[in-house]
Amino acid sequence: MTTLADFPITRKWPVQHPDWLQLYSLPTPNGVKVSIMLEETGLPYEPHLVSFETNDQLSPEFLSLNPNNKIPAILDPNGPGGQPLALFESGAILIYLAEKTGKLLPTDPAARYETLQWLMFQMGGIGPMFGQLGFFHKFAGKDYEDKRPRDRYVAETKRLLKVLDHRLAGRDWIMGKEYTIADIATFGWVRNLIGFYEAGDLVGIQDFPNVTRVLAAFVARPAVAKGLNIPKRS
Repeated sequence: MTTLADFPITRKWPVQHPDWLQLYSLPTPNGVKVSIMLEETGLPYEPHLVSFETNDQLSPEFLSLNPNNKIPAILDPNGPGGQPLALFESGAILIYLAEKTGKLLPTDPAARYETLQWLMFQMGGIGPMFGQLGFFHKFAGKDYEDKRPRDRYVAETKRLLKVLDHRLAGRDWIMGKEYTIADIATFGWVRNLIGFYEAGDLVGIQDFPNVTRVLAAFVARPAVAKGLNIPKRS
């Protein structure tokens, strides 16, 4: 029978609680999706910091779990059929944890697919576009004299915020009254856009009052407040 000890990643990050889900991550907008989800569901888990400063994500041990060298990734000792399951890609992990716990994903088929639709909206639009804006606004791209690349991502970010703001009109959360994995996936990125990327004024965040309203409700959740800082940076 396969155990966690059979996975090379456990040699670099020793397991203290072999019955708990193992999280390999960093508190970035993608990483905190899973730590927040785990805090919301109450599943016992053991977080391991994957440090980009020391290129942990490029180590053979991490690549054995995620060949795409991105965080987050998980190793669940109690996967389907009682066997360990290794999984990467934040959206896939959110769906897996929702189905494992029966939480934060509607069981009604129509509502379930609608939730997954908005999860994919984040995965394919908000995450990549907000990330590019951050590069051109705050990081190396800010020194480029040609501002057309930055302005392209500013315009696309505004468009995505408009779509999200319209969706949230008259709703507590993306799916209405029910808080779901679509909110977990989305609002960490909105928070990062305004905070870490310092792009709130650039995109005119005040023009999207429904987005800022729901963001405030999101960060006020105890599980979110905790999950945003897991794993703790060294």
